[in-house]
Amino acid sequence: MADNIRDRHEPVYLISVAARLCDMHPQTLRMYERMGLVRPQRINRKNRLYSEADIERLRQIQRLTRDLGVNLAGVEIILDLLDRVEKLQQELETLRGQMEQMVQDRVEQILAERQTLPARVVRDL
Repeated sequence: MADNIRDRHEPVYLISVAARLCDMHPQTLRMYERMGLVRPQRINRKNRLYSEADIERLRQIQRLTRDLGVNLAGVEIILDLLDRVEKLQQELETLRGQMEQMVQDRVEQILAERQTLPARVVRDL
C-alpha cells in the first residue's frame, strides 16, 4: 500500500469530528457504539477514534434510518447481514485464488511430465 493512501480502518477521527462528518450528535454515535452498530477504537480507554470505515458505516446507518425509515433493530439485522455477505465474498475470493493456483500448478505439472515422455509417446498425443 502506498504511504499516502490511508488504510480505511485506521482510527483517525475524534468523536466530535466523526459526528460533524456524519451530521450526527456525538451522543448518537455513543448510543450506536453501545448498541454495537459501530466499534470505534479506544485510545487511553477514554477517547474514541473513528476510521473511514466507521464513517462509512455511520452514513449507512443514517441512510437506513433517515432515508428508508428502518428502525435501529432493523439496522442491526441489515448491518449483520451485510457483514456476513462481505465476509463470504472475501472467503469466496480466497477460494477462487486457491483454485486458480491449483489449476496453474496442475497445468505446469502436466507440461513438465509431457517433456519427460519419450518423443514417440509425445508424437502420439
